[in-house]
Amino acid sequence: MAKGVGKRGSSWSSKKWYQIMTSPEFGQKLIGETCADDSSKLVGRTIEVSFGELEGDFTNQNIKLMFKVNEVSGENAYTQFMGYTLTKEYLRSLIKRKATKVDVNIKATTRDGRVLRVKPSCFTVKRARSSHIKAIREVMEGVVKKRAGELSFQNLIEEMVSGKLAYQIYKEVKHIYPLRKVEIRKSQILD
Repeated sequence: MAKGVGKRGSSWSSKKWYQIMTSPEFGQKLIGETCADDSSKLVGRTIEVSFGELEGDFTNQNIKLMFKVNEVSGENAYTQFMGYTLTKEYLRSLIKRKATKVDVNIKATTRDGRVLRVKPSCFTVKRARSSHIKAIREVMEGVVKKRAGELSFQNLIEEMVSGKLAYQIYKEVKHIYPLRKVEIRKSQILD
């Protein structure tokens, strides 16, 4: 028993602490620390942090950002943005009885050539017919592809996380059917 403890202790002491920084889109802020005995073992690790924690605004706790370590320099581990998702609890709170949730899965390319998968959702006030659902999906897809083509990768990320893209969708779709809420429930970087 004492041998095992000694082994753990010696391997632990050979590890070094590294500070994990966000991607440039989020200002390369410190999001945490991790340890490793070899810096190459950090590359590929994924880190999840809430947008509320990152910005110090706890009203945005429902957005979880995902980063992946792609480079280690000295004591810092630098990441790239991989996407974000809304928490399951928040999404469940948006679903109401006798209403419709309309989802769409869109592959969009930004002005600077980055490819993303964007998954917006519309929550209606009352139950929608299939013709309305089809029209809502078409409008959502059109708005997302149009905005992605007009914006750079960084600006599109800012619009998605801040809710501006969801508001653009809401403005276009509300003429088709009454909506309660629009959210970009998930985004994922494909390239």
